[in-house]
Amino acid sequence: MQFLGAINFSLPLLATATETADSSMVLAGVLLTLVVIYLASKLGGELSNKFGFPPVLGELVGGVVVGISVLHLLVFPQTGADSSSSLIITFLEGTAGLTPEAANGVFNAQSEVISTLSELGVIILLFEIGLESNLKDLMAVGIQATIVAIVGVIVPFAAGTAGLMIFFGVSPIPAIFAGAALTATSIGITSKVLSELGRLSSKEGQIILGAAVIDDVLGIIVLAVVGSLAKDGAVDVTKVVYLIVSATGFLLGAILLGNLFSKFFVAIANQLRTRGQLVIPAFIFALIMAYFAAIIQLEAILGAFAAGLVLDETDERIELQKQVIPIADILVPIFFVAVGAKTDLSVLNPAIPSNREGLIMAVFLIAVAIIGKVVTGLTVFGQPEINRLAIGVGMIPRGEVGLVFASVGAASGALSKSLTAAVIMMVILTTFLAPPLLRLVFPEPKTVADDSEKLVSPES
Repeated sequence: MQFLGAINFSLPLLATATETADSSMVLAGVLLTLVVIYLASKLGGELSNKFGFPPVLGELVGGVVVGISVLHLLVFPQTGADSSSSLIITFLEGTAGLTPEAANGVFNAQSEVISTLSELGVIILLFEIGLESNLKDLMAVGIQATIVAIVGVIVPFAAGTAGLMIFFGVSPIPAIFAGAALTATSIGITSKVLSELGRLSSKEGQIILGAAVIDDVLGIIVLAVVGSLAKDGAVDVTKVVYLIVSATGFLLGAILLGNLFSKFFVAIANQLRTRGQLVIPAFIFALIMAYFAAIIQLEAILGAFAAGLVLDETDERIELQKQVIPIADILVPIFFVAVGAKTDLSVLNPAIPSNREGLIMAVFLIAVAIIGKVVTGLTVFGQPEINRLAIGVGMIPRGEVGLVFASVGAASGALSKSLTAAVIMMVILTTFLAPPLLRLVFPEPKTVADDSEKLVSPES
């Protein structure tokens, strides 16, 4: 199954699996796996939140703990594991009478179901991000945020890709993929810290948030391009140009048609009287957009993101955001925990000589990820009193979008185990570093209450 390249929901998923495995055992394995996933996501998220870090980081670390790196509760065939490596399958053999002969079939079927749910989770995630990205607010931020965003994409992408090829001899496709993972900025993490510091409505805060959202849009386009390159296994300049034009055109087309569709969407929703009258049509639209993105050789998540941008223009957007949140709460953690579970951190163990290059690559990517974003603050012009260092630091965290890059690259086979682990380490460290660094570069924070009043005032 190709990760995110298309929406490939095979209806007889469990039925196909039962050709080699008992369907009741497959279901039992899926249920136990979901229990592990949700426990890992909640425990990790709560601990992360307690120490002042974003919950998504705790979900990722929770996945690492229950996955191939530590407990072996959640393992996948893609990592080279088999049924004997899964403690869940071992548990089924001991408690549900699963025979060793059937274990492999159950293991593969269970992994396929969880992978499909994970794919659906990331589609919902990008749809939710699109809903939260207000285009009018972005345009109001002005040229400063746009320049910061563009530099924040070009510098780390170029430095990371070139560095991996020149210093480590990495081939073009994996180097491009890893470089692309350095481009995005997590708006969720940055906005949370800025709000806590009372700096959300400051000039620095507005530029950071505007640039972070533009960064995500550019990052999704980059992901669409490199994801398609990974499918072909070669860099074709003509196809790169086609993908950039088609991805940009797809987003712009969706935005331009947004006003027309938003009225049509609201009219349909108002005619419906049963449960899900708003959220079901919204998801139908998101999945259709994801399908169209896939058939023009882009990533399906670009379509979901575009659908969110379009529906953000509707009169029902606030209510729609509220209704999407509980659905995302159920599906999105599966994606983050699965990404962590598939990450084999043992490939970065310096005690093993063959792993040392991967560890050095991780250090290199982390350095590029930090420096490549900090320099963006230097591009701000015409603002002599502005805190340029704070703007650069605010662009550092990669968060959930960086994980999307890593998981797509790993699932497509573009990234090796060591390079995947290096990218994951980059995401973890930049996400950990951003909150304390932001607090450091804003030495005299205003009160959160004052900042909140500005945000809700008529002028804002």
